[in-house]
Formats: sequence, C-alpha cells, structure tokens
Amino acid sequence: MNKVTTTALAEMKRKGERITALTAYDAPTARLLDEAEVDVTLVGDSVANVKLGYANTIPVTVDEILHHVKAVRRGLSRSLLVADMPYLSYELDHREALRNAGRLIKEGGAEAVKVEGGIEVAPVVKELLRVNIPVMGHLGLTPQAVNRLGGFKVQGRRPQDAEKIVTDARILEGAGVFALVLECVPEDLAREVTRKLSIPTIGIGAGSSCDGQILVVDDLLGLGEAPPPRFVKRYADLRPVMLEALKNWTSDVRSSAFPGPDQSYPAKAPAARAKRP
Repeated sequence: MNKVTTTALAEMKRKGERITALTAYDAPTARLLDEAEVDVTLVGDSVANVKLGYANTIPVTVDEILHHVKAVRRGLSRSLLVADMPYLSYELDHREALRNAGRLIKEGGAEAVKVEGGIEVAPVVKELLRVNIPVMGHLGLTPQAVNRLGGFKVQGRRPQDAEKIVTDARILEGAGVFALVLECVPEDLAREVTRKLSIPTIGIGAGSSCDGQILVVDDLLGLGEAPPPRFVKRYADLRPVMLEALKNWTSDVRSSAFPGPDQSYPAKAPAARAKRP
C-alpha cells in the first residue's frame, strides 16, 4: 500500500479517482481504516459530541484533540492523518495558531490540520504554510459556527450565500489549502465549486459531485443513539449488536454461567499433547 500524501490527493483529482475519508478517534479504529484503504483519516472536533459527551464541537480543547491524534497516529501507516483545529485555537492570534497546529503535527504526528471558514481564515492558512504545515479547508455548514448559523442547517441555498461559498473556496485555494471539505450544501453548488477548483473537494452532505466523501465513522457503523443526519448511509447497525452482547454478559454473570470452565484456569496445567509423526 502506497502512503497517501497531500500531493497524492491532488493526483487523484487529476486522474478522476474518488477520495475516501473517515473520522477516527482511537488506534484500533485507525487500524481498521488503514486495512480498508481509506485515503484520509480525520481526527475531527466531532470527537467532542461523538466520544466526549459534549453537546457540540465548541467545548473541545487542543489538548483533547491532541490526545486522540496521538492514539490514531499509532494505528495508521497508509492513510493521511489530518487533525481538526478546535474552536478558538486559530482565529484570534497567528502565533497561537502556529503553536497549536505545531503541537498537533510535532507532538501528535498529524500530517495536516483542518480549519473552518473562508476569507477570514486565509491569513492563518498562509501563516501555517509558511512553517510547512499543510492545511485543509472547510466551508458550508461549519460546526464551530453553529451558534451564528442558528443550528445545523444546509448552507448556500440563497444565491448570495452560494456566491460567497464559491468566492471563499477560490480564496482558500489561493491561500494554499490542499483540499476543501464542503458540508451540507446543495449538490449543484458543490458541483460548481468542484469544477472551478484545481484542489480536491471532499463532500459531506454535498451530493456525489465532489472529488471525495467523508463521514463520521460512528454514523457509518451505526454506533450512535440518535438517528443519523440525512446525508449518512449506515453500512452497519452495530449499537444493538453491542447492546445485546453486553446484556447477555451481565445475565451470564448474574446467573453464574460466566466464567465457565473454558474461561478458568485449573490448578494443574494440562499435559502437552504429543505431536504426530
């Protein structure tokens, strides 16, 4: 398996090859993504609500993201590892943005970072590239702006909003992002952005015209309690399977059916079996 790099993604777009991307938050999941030959693994700020119990992505900190980046790094060899920059870790001060992104790269082992926003984050993108940190952009529904947006809603339906997304996409490309996530935008808009950019677009709730697709892995595997968003296709429904296994275990423990002889050690080790000639 060839290592996926930012330049490899650009080559995939040039050849018309689709890019696959998923989130991961721990080493075992990362190993599975590598075995499945997923191209991009994102340690998303979605770890906040998917794994840490927060209501949304806003409370998660750099230290919390860093903890999960380190874990995922230990499980990856092929996939490109991208780390989300959490809310207020890059917007206010360029030096602070450099310091936080540098930790995710130097301490965590990430190979790139992702930031949300358009023209307003372009200067930060340029600063990060100045110290050789590749940057992925993110437009459309940007979860860190959920309070300003008034909830998790499709973006770019009004002509002026669609025009701004196209403009911001071009600005981010000019600033140097190597790829762009488009989240919850109409498919026609995603198609237009994808056609106008030379960098890959990766969609989530943006239709089939993007150069690649990304999902939260827990949504894909059916691990969440709540119904998934419209744009999710569940490829498995693992939560009820896991719940049934846990209930069976607690029942066996309470009835003394577990542990049985096969899960217990005798006082005397069993004799070794003779090998056949």
